[in-house]
Amino acid sequence: MKQEHIIYGGDYNPDQWIRTKEIWSEDMRLMDLAGINSATVGIFSWSMLEPREGEFDFSWLDEVMDMLHVHGKKAILATPSGARPVWLAKKAPEVLRVDESGVRNEYGVRHNHCLTSPVYREKVRLINRKLAERYAKHPALFMWHISNEYSGECHCELCQQAFRDWLRREYHNDIDELNFKWWNGFWSHNLSSFDEVSSPKYRGENHVPALKLAWNRFVSDSHISFLENEIAPLREITPDVPVTTNMMRLFKGIDYRKMAEKLDLVSWDSYPSWNNTDNTEEGNAIAFVHDLFRSMKGGKPFFLMESTPSIVNWKPVNPLPQSGITELSSIQAVAHGADSVQYFQWRASRGGHEKFHGAVVDHTGTEHTRVFRDAAKIGQVLPKLDAVVGKETRGRVAIVNDCENAWATDIFCGFFSENRDYDGVCTAWHKPFWKRGVPTDVIESDADLAPYDLVIAPFLYMLKPGVADSIRRYVGGGGRFVATELFARVDRDDLCFLGGFPGEGLREVFGVTAEETDALPETERRAVRYNGRDYAAHTVCDLLRADGAKVLGTYENGFYAGTPAVTVNGFGKGRAYYAAFRGEESFIDDFCADLIEEIGLTGVWPDQLPDGVSAVERGDLVFLMNFTSEPKRVPSSGTYRNVLTGDTVSGKTELPPFGYVVLTR
Repeated sequence: MKQEHIIYGGDYNPDQWIRTKEIWSEDMRLMDLAGINSATVGIFSWSMLEPREGEFDFSWLDEVMDMLHVHGKKAILATPSGARPVWLAKKAPEVLRVDESGVRNEYGVRHNHCLTSPVYREKVRLINRKLAERYAKHPALFMWHISNEYSGECHCELCQQAFRDWLRREYHNDIDELNFKWWNGFWSHNLSSFDEVSSPKYRGENHVPALKLAWNRFVSDSHISFLENEIAPLREITPDVPVTTNMMRLFKGIDYRKMAEKLDLVSWDSYPSWNNTDNTEEGNAIAFVHDLFRSMKGGKPFFLMESTPSIVNWKPVNPLPQSGITELSSIQAVAHGADSVQYFQWRASRGGHEKFHGAVVDHTGTEHTRVFRDAAKIGQVLPKLDAVVGKETRGRVAIVNDCENAWATDIFCGFFSENRDYDGVCTAWHKPFWKRGVPTDVIESDADLAPYDLVIAPFLYMLKPGVADSIRRYVGGGGRFVATELFARVDRDDLCFLGGFPGEGLREVFGVTAEETDALPETERRAVRYNGRDYAAHTVCDLLRADGAKVLGTYENGFYAGTPAVTVNGFGKGRAYYAAFRGEESFIDDFCADLIEEIGLTGVWPDQLPDGVSAVERGDLVFLMNFTSEPKRVPSSGTYRNVLTGDTVSGKTELPPFGYVVLTR
C-alpha cells in the first residue's frame, strides 16, 4: 500500500441521505473545507445494496465513489456483514444468533448473526464479491474495511457442533485427553464422547474453567474464520488493495493478535473518557492501547479508524470536551504510530440510535460550528506531519498483555474475585515508561523477547506452551524479566503446575518459591519496605521463600512480616525479578525508575518531563503533549525546530492546557 499522507476522514453514510442527494454535493464542499482526504463508506449498507435477494443496486454507491474521486478523496470501502437485511433473516432464521438460554434472537440491532451459519457465510461472500468486482478498478478505492467491530457469540446447534469439531481437533480426537486436561473427574464430570460437550451456560455447565477457556478460544477462532471467509473474494479480485477491520480498545472477546495476522494493517476505534481538568491517567491508558495495537504488527503503523470529534451517545453521561482535546487526542494517535485520524461520523444522522452521537457536521449542516472549526484545524495540521507516514516504532521495553491470560485471570475461582483488573494492572506497569518518554511495546506472552532490554509480565497467571522456555532463554541470554503476583500458576487448560510455583521450572530462574497467597480486603494493606522506602501492598500478596534470590524488599506487617516481597535472581547472563504483591502506583513508579537507571534506558526527551506531559518519538519527530488543564513549561537542553510553526525552540518549551508541540532536532 502506497500512502503519502496521513489519512483524514471517517464514517460517511450517504445512503442515509439518498432522498436529499443535494446534501452529497454539500458534503464534498465541506470535506474540502475541513481538509478531509478520505471517507469510509458502505459499513451498514447491505439493505441498500441488495434490497431484495439477488437484486443488487450499486447506482448510489457508484455516484458516491465517483464524487470522492473527483474531489481527490480516497474511499475506504466497507463490507456490510455487520447488519444483515431483514429479508435474509426472514428467509433463513439460522443466520440469527441463539443466546445461552437456547432462545433464538429476533431480527434487529447489529452483530446479531451466527458466525457458523453456512447460509450467512455464503451470502456475505456473495455481496463482498459483487463489491470487489464492481470497484476493483475504481480509482478511489484505497482500502477494504471488513465488517465493523466484530463481537458476540452464538449458542445455536450449528455452533455447538462446530465447537465439538473444534475440540476434536484440539484434543486429537481423544476424549480421555480432554477429560484429563479439563480435570473432569472433579464433581464426576467425565465425558464419554465429544458429542456430550455443550457451550458453557449459566443454567448448565459453568464451573469448569478449561471449558470456558476452550469456548473463548473457539469463539475467537470463529470470528477469525468468518473474517477469512469475508476476505477471500477481496483477496482474489483485488489482491493489491489492503484489508483491515476495526478493533475495540481492550475488548477480549477475540484474540486480536491472531486476528491481526490475517490483516494487512491493524485499525482500532478509540473513544477515550476525556475530561476538562486532568487527563493524565486516561492519556496513559490510551497510550497503552495505541502501543498494544502498534505492537501487533511489529511496530508498523496502525489506523485510527474511529474517534469522536465531540461527544459520544452511549455513556451514562456524555459531557462535551473543550476545544483542543480532540486535537490532542488525534495527535497522540499519530505520535504512537497511527497513519490515520478518522471519525465516527462525518455527518450526524437525522434519526436512529446514534443521531446524538458527535459528528463533524451536526444537524445545522454548516461549517459554522465549533466542532467543525476544530476538525478543520486538525485538517490543516496533519499534512505538516506527513514525514511520519509509514514510520515504524519499536520499544526497548515490553509489557506483556496476553488475551488468553486475560481470559484465565477472569475465570479462575480463588483468592479474590473482585478487582482482578488484568488490563488495569498492565496499564499501571506501562505508565512509568510513558511518563518518562521511554518507548514501550505491548506484546503477548509467547512473542519473541529477544529485542527487548526489559520485559515486564504483570499478573501472568497462565503460561501458554513454550512461554517458560522463552523466559528461561531470554533471562539466560542477558535479559531482565519482571514477574508479579500469582505468576506462572497454571497451564493453558488451567491445570495447576505441580512441584511449586512459579511452575514449569521457573523457580530456578527466579530463585524463589511462592508458597502461599494472601488476598486482602478492600481496606486492608500490607506494608512493604523496598530499597529503603516504604510502600503499601493491596489486593493480593504472594508469600515467598527465597531459594537463592536476593531479597530487595520485605513485608513489614501481618503474620508474614519479614518475608520477601521483592526479589532478584541472577540467572545466566540476566536477572529475573519478582514483585510479589499488587503495589500502589508509587512502588511501581520507583521500582521501574530503578530498573531504567540500572539498565541505562533513556527517554526520547533528554530533560525531565513535568507531570502530565508525555514525550513520544516517531521517525525524526518528537511529540510533546500536555494532558492537563494547566500550562506546562518543559525544559529543553537541546535546540529544536517547531514543525508546525517553523520556530526555533531551545531552553524551554511552553505547552498550553491540553496543548502539544511537534519538534525536530
